[in-house]
Amino acid sequence: MTKKTFLILLFCILLPLTNTAYAAELFGAKSAEQSSDLTIQNMLTCAIQDEYLAHAEYKSIINKYGTIRPFSNIIRAEEIHINMLIPLFKKYGFKLPDNNAEKHILIPRDSINAVEIGVQAEIDNIGMYEKFLNEPLPEDIQNAFQRLKSASSNHLRAFRTALKRY
Repeated sequence: MTKKTFLILLFCILLPLTNTAYAAELFGAKSAEQSSDLTIQNMLTCAIQDEYLAHAEYKSIINKYGTIRPFSNIIRAEEIHINMLIPLFKKYGFKLPDNNAEKHILIPRDSINAVEIGVQAEIDNIGMYEKFLNEPLPEDIQNAFQRLKSASSNHLRAFRTALKRY
């Protein structure tokens, strides 16, 4: 076992023992932001984790505040995004990561904060896909990332519109 492999293994073992705020930084788009190891598998993992995270956050917001827009519309889109990524894991022979996004969600203090969380989640998601699209990618993955980035831009507009209502 190399030193790098040992350190990664140690990190994975110790990560669950850290607090959730720190763990959230290493999940989905936050993980991609800090990663310099942009392999296809790593990018797909960060992408699906971020889609899992958005779905889990929006679901918790709906559970807490009721069926409010734009969360009620966008949560369905997040399910489509997840289902768009799953076949790419299968095609390229990568293990689909477990969906443990509930451990990483932010709990809003009120409905305004919920919309602010939605804005930031979509900004982070767009940034992640922009970073990935600067890498050499197979055409199908590039197309998926471009579509997901475009969808997040639409979601961001919806959240910003909702924020103006407050």
